[in-house]
Amino acid sequence: MKIEGIYLVTEKYGELNHLTVCRLALKGGVRIIQYREKQESTRVMVEEARKIRKLTRDYNALFIVNDRVDVALFSEADGVHVGQKDASVSDIRKFFGSRFIVGVSVRTVEEALLAEKEGADYVAVSPVFDTTTKEDAEKGVGLESLRVIAESVGIPVVAIGGINKDNLASVIQSGADAVAVVSAITRSNDPEKAARELVETFNSLKGR
Repeated sequence: MKIEGIYLVTEKYGELNHLTVCRLALKGGVRIIQYREKQESTRVMVEEARKIRKLTRDYNALFIVNDRVDVALFSEADGVHVGQKDASVSDIRKFFGSRFIVGVSVRTVEEALLAEKEGADYVAVSPVFDTTTKEDAEKGVGLESLRVIAESVGIPVVAIGGINKDNLASVIQSGADAVAVVSAITRSNDPEKAARELVETFNSLKGR
């Protein structure tokens, strides 16, 4: 499967846990899920990831784990997403080869080109807009930086950070192949409906 379309990054919010959010998003048409958890123990994370892995298989969706290569391995995920301070793409490739999807968060053209050179399958420009979802998120890089990065690399570009249905068109027009969202789905009154609307809007803007 290609890295394209609406891409959910999970969070626990209110009464919603990771698995429930994933189920609703998948029912709404999302076909890429990234499990992101920072607080739980490794054991709990592996248990949750395995449940999400089973669910994504039921929907023929890609399953990516944020940061934790070990959790991705133990849950038989399709891949892992890492930041600039995490394990390098080249090191991950030494152990997993080409079968494993590796995504990298970037803010600059230089970081994007290096990720591509090391063998990343996609880069995620993060954050595009200012966001409060991720506590340590830096200031948004803006649409122009997204456009320049998209024009500079030959691998899929994912846009993330402060994206919702209202600004989705501008992100796609700036060259994003996929759009990752968190709160636009997880903090909606109806996550399944929100996911469906985002998927339909994305497909419409892409002429599908």
